[in-house]
Amino acid sequence: RKRAAGYDLTSLFVGSEGTLGFLTQATLRLHPLPEASAVTIASFPSVGAAVACTVQVLQAAVPVARIGEYPQPEEGVQVPLVEPNTASSHPEFLDEVMADACSRFSEMGLPVAATLLLELHGSRHSLAEQQQQTEEIVQQNGGSSLAWAEGQEERERLWSMRHNAWYAALALRPGCQGYSTDVCVPISRLPDVVVETKQDLQASNITGPMVGHVGDGNFHCILVFNSQDPEEAQRIHAFTERLGRRALAAGGTCTGEHGVGLGKRALLQEELGPEGLDTLRSIKAALDPHNLMNPGKVL
Repeated sequence: RKRAAGYDLTSLFVGSEGTLGFLTQATLRLHPLPEASAVTIASFPSVGAAVACTVQVLQAAVPVARIGEYPQPEEGVQVPLVEPNTASSHPEFLDEVMADACSRFSEMGLPVAATLLLELHGSRHSLAEQQQQTEEIVQQNGGSSLAWAEGQEERERLWSMRHNAWYAALALRPGCQGYSTDVCVPISRLPDVVVETKQDLQASNITGPMVGHVGDGNFHCILVFNSQDPEEAQRIHAFTERLGRRALAAGGTCTGEHGVGLGKRALLQEELGPEGLDTLRSIKAALDPHNLMNPGKVL
């Protein structure tokens, strides 16, 4: 419900990573199913082209319902809830490594290329117009021709491939461990930061397929490595710190979704500075004076 009375304690607790307390009850808002839906996959000549295309789709106010979320064992499947005909804030792309891994894992036979997976919602009348507008923007960015899946079974098949992304990434190196990290940057800087990160992964010889919720500037790297190899583990650690600092230099944040936890406390200090951290510590001391809630995390 709408309310402007007092501080927004809900957001404070939701964003505290369990360090201020825990929720005992939640109220959800349900939205009606749209009259019509369509899903498509587009391939692009480069990661930069795929990201740029998605940004242009959003800037053109095409009411994209979703371009996916991916599950992780510790987080569960994330599916954004949106009102029909309202643009989602979580569009996403897959780089060619992630697209190929998902395609092979789910036996889809997709091209090995940077890929965009998106879904449109609306009335039957408006859907055709949205599809045409999307196709024009995709073609302007060198993307492939689009084939739209409108039946429920077809749409679920495409999203099933996407929802297996975590396991598809692990299948790239059987027996190895996966570590997922994320950053978020202003949309205007996203194409450059994604391309620079891609180059960093290649130069560092790291297996790290990328996915990105381009609508809010957020993207993830699923880093697959041998945890028993100290040298490789150190390369992974160094990469995540460079990624975080690259995002900060672009005016972004060291984490857009996953949170600070233990691994990004140093980056949090760089992002907020001494005064920002002191403010967080004051809030922590007021609400959890005995440090019982998730001690050692964030601060």
